[in-house]
Amino acid sequence: MPPVAVLGTGVAGLTAAVGLHEAGMPVIAYEASSRIAGLATTFRDPDGFSYDFGAHFITNRLAKAIGVNSQCRDVRYYGESVLLQGRTYSYPMGLALVPRFALSALISKIRRRPSESMESSVVEAFSSLYGESLAKEVAIPLVEGWSGELGTNLSAAVADKIPSNLLHVLALKLAGAWTGKAIAIGYCKEKPAHWKVWHVYPEGGLAVICQQLASRFGGELHLESPIEEILVESGRVVGIRVKGNRIEVSAVVSTAPVNHLARLVKGTNTVRHLARFRYRAMVFVNMRFKGRGLLPDVVLWTPSASLPFFRLTEAPLSMPWLAPEGKTMITADVGCVVGDATWSMNDIELGDLCVEATNHIISRSKESYLGCTVLRTPFAYPIFRKEYELERCRFRDGTGVQGLYSIGRNGEFDHLLTEDVYWRTLSKVPTIIEYLNQEFPAQRMAYRSATA
Repeated sequence: MPPVAVLGTGVAGLTAAVGLHEAGMPVIAYEASSRIAGLATTFRDPDGFSYDFGAHFITNRLAKAIGVNSQCRDVRYYGESVLLQGRTYSYPMGLALVPRFALSALISKIRRRPSESMESSVVEAFSSLYGESLAKEVAIPLVEGWSGELGTNLSAAVADKIPSNLLHVLALKLAGAWTGKAIAIGYCKEKPAHWKVWHVYPEGGLAVICQQLASRFGGELHLESPIEEILVESGRVVGIRVKGNRIEVSAVVSTAPVNHLARLVKGTNTVRHLARFRYRAMVFVNMRFKGRGLLPDVVLWTPSASLPFFRLTEAPLSMPWLAPEGKTMITADVGCVVGDATWSMNDIELGDLCVEATNHIISRSKESYLGCTVLRTPFAYPIFRKEYELERCRFRDGTGVQGLYSIGRNGEFDHLLTEDVYWRTLSKVPTIIEYLNQEFPAQRMAYRSATA
């Protein structure tokens, strides 16, 4: 039986590869880079600082499912605040207690609003959820800074990714204060939030979860092997091309960004429309400082358009082991476009730019600054533009090509965090197995007999 080709060895790719392998399917995994993990990569510098692509958290629930719970430390605290007109407000209660926000939210609940449609924008969605005051001053500026798009161009579906049940959020925060653990709020849509689900961090960094998954995968794994083409005949995947060689496959499971997937597929125009889907590029500037507790909370959202970043994260407030004693690291999330001035700026200039911008947020920031490291990714977040919202929703039902499956954050073109990626990928594995059993019944029986 031809093998299933899995493209990418991040959390999604390895979860699919392990699931298919353990179900008795022949699987070959291909990774374009020289190492596994993808966006779950962990970095360490010679000065003792450890960091991931952004500020990553996983839960004890996910750690247990993957089998790394014994290697994880509990995260004791996690909090978010918003910087607004020189003052900081905790999320959600600090904002909810601002009179103009509370009054505006009440008015929005009283008013009758039309139901959301494909034509609705995130501006309308946020105004309905939070009231016009909070939407205009906080929510819309933040989503515009994050996406690089005007809110009127973005689908209302963006708002679906943000927890909106204030009472539930408050209850979970109180549970966290009582248990002394950072209860996970809004970090998973596939499984319910619960006071027994909290943030943890693996001793060896986020890459540990991919290392554990890779240890369970008994199939072939090829590094530095980017897929050049996915070959389709009569509407069905029949092969791939790697390093100039054609390889017969029974199916392809791709984690590639969908606009790149559209260029890989040969022999059909079915996924050609995905080429116009756009992702937000991001530069993460990891600034090192003397001292700790420089931000008012772990995450500080900055909706001001005058700042180069829309979010600052001091991860050592949650996980002190990520920085040497007496020092800290603050990550600035800077949105950009590949090739623009921000993307092309050298690391020293980016660090200086962000430190200068934090001067009114962090006392004596220039004096305590110790330098930075910079990470760049062209595919940080999918941008839900209204113009292709209908196509995006249709894409959730499948690629339209038999034997071609697109999974993971980039592959599903969705705002997914690590735990969502894991559970959603697991839920797709039975569908892939069912397809293989139907399309290759004789080969499946022969393969089972040969590997029994």
